[in-house]
Amino acid sequence: MISVDTKKKELVGDFKNAGREWELKSQPEEVRVHDFEIREPDKGKVAPYGVYDLRRNVGWVSVGVDHDTAAFAVESIRRWWRWMGRQSYPKAKRLLITADSGGSNGARVRLWKWELQQLATETGLEISVCHFPPGTSKWNKIEHRLFSFISQNWRGKPLISHEVIIDLIAATTTAAGLTVKSKLDTNIYPKRLKVSDQQMAELQLRRDKFHGDWNYSLLPRS
Repeated sequence: MISVDTKKKELVGDFKNAGREWELKSQPEEVRVHDFEIREPDKGKVAPYGVYDLRRNVGWVSVGVDHDTAAFAVESIRRWWRWMGRQSYPKAKRLLITADSGGSNGARVRLWKWELQQLATETGLEISVCHFPPGTSKWNKIEHRLFSFISQNWRGKPLISHEVIIDLIAATTTAAGLTVKSKLDTNIYPKRLKVSDQQMAELQLRRDKFHGDWNYSLLPRS
């Protein structure tokens, strides 16, 4: 069982980051006064997409440099499964995902379901999804078991590069045993990709009797 979501997008560069950090009084770390986006190849914005394993208290964060789309969301889950999930659960036949109702993993996003179908077929897993009702996104475990600790860990530290962001995320730990792994995702994810009615009809989609729009499963194609 995993909890997924996109953390707030962050500007990459020597910008102010909320919070306080101990520094020598004579050597403060200087940052820019204005938070205008820097147009450089290794700057701009990043979208951290998180996958939190509730049973093992382990997090995975894909740091994307392009658009936060459903394709990016499912690719982040794919990478978690490839590098962490299948080693931890080699006999798994089903994956349960809890997610918000909006954003790149929204309940009404066709591309989200289409990409999950591809993942189910690739892995052989039955992928079940449970969306939280609108207005209840803070119930999602990833918010206060992973993202909140990442924010605490990098408070007061300017996110000056992709490497710094990856390192700060991966260095996040808690007394309860949380560990996190993070990788940069440099893929391009075009916006406004359309999924046709015919493609939707081809999905191996099984809706639950209770709120089938929010609770459903995607079965692997034989």
